[in-house]
Amino acid sequence: MAPKPISLTRYLVEQQRVDGHIPAQLRLLIEVVARACKRISIAVNKGAVGGVLGSAGSENVQGEVQKKLDLIANEVLIEANEWGGHLAAMASEEMDTIYVVPNRYPKGEYLLLFDPLDGSSNIDVNVSIGTIFSVLKMPEDDRGVDEGDFLQPGRQQVAAGYCVYGPQTTLVLTVGDGVAMFTLDREQGSFVLTEENVRIPADTREFAINMSNMRHWDAPVKRYIDECLQGADGPRGKDFNMRWVASMVADVHRIMTRGGIFMYPWDKREPNKPGKLRLMYEANPMAWLVEQAGGAATNGHQRILDIQPKSLHERVAVFMGSKNEVERVTSYHQNPL
Repeated sequence: MAPKPISLTRYLVEQQRVDGHIPAQLRLLIEVVARACKRISIAVNKGAVGGVLGSAGSENVQGEVQKKLDLIANEVLIEANEWGGHLAAMASEEMDTIYVVPNRYPKGEYLLLFDPLDGSSNIDVNVSIGTIFSVLKMPEDDRGVDEGDFLQPGRQQVAAGYCVYGPQTTLVLTVGDGVAMFTLDREQGSFVLTEENVRIPADTREFAINMSNMRHWDAPVKRYIDECLQGADGPRGKDFNMRWVASMVADVHRIMTRGGIFMYPWDKREPNKPGKLRLMYEANPMAWLVEQAGGAATNGHQRILDIQPKSLHERVAVFMGSKNEVERVTSYHQNPL
């Protein structure tokens, strides 16, 4: 008889009870996030039948056009009924300011940050998209909740993960003890453990970057990509393939599964912005997951998880994935020719 699949709840209980990695309140919070992801998955799967495709006719705080599913996913996470007293406040890529959760108790213990639907430009063409989330502890002796409570470096995260909505719905999670993957069993309606101790190979032959921006890149990025494109005849001595989904969740999930490097560098189109991706909602949680799987993540100059955020919607350049490749392109930034 095949062993009974391990559910997400059982996995988290073991993390709490046996390994002592997480307190009960954090376990409950992660379970609520997972239930919200199941609801988002259902909405995504309905697509045109559910009337959820297309633009919402509005813009988010970054001035980007919002899709209907962006707003639906955001509301699913905001309106989760089971938050209770363990969550103090939330922040979303789609909202201008923080959302303070009405608590049953004087103060919640955790802060939740999320990108409700990453890669939403792919919604209407049925390409994988996802939800990214990050959990921080509320600062101790803090009597209220304000935006400053969220401005903690990524190394202080206590949980992070993403849910990718593709051919399968897969939840990828870390609580600081490696990375585990869970697949949604649609018949049972629960996430079951499908891979533990996920490891990213240190070497790779794949890179993910938007090549159409090449003319805008800085010299270190051009150097790195030029060497990759020269293949076996160039200084790298091996051929590379390029992969680009234009959905960070999908691109990073591929790297978590088989290795590679994901790059979204600073470029000259908006020279005053340090990058395109959001530090708090995308870079920090993904960087922690990648590091927990043995990879590396930098902004080209320093470890992403060591960056002290200055604002809720701060942007950052991103290089993450297979350790040796990330270290190489980072060294090109630190020691330019």
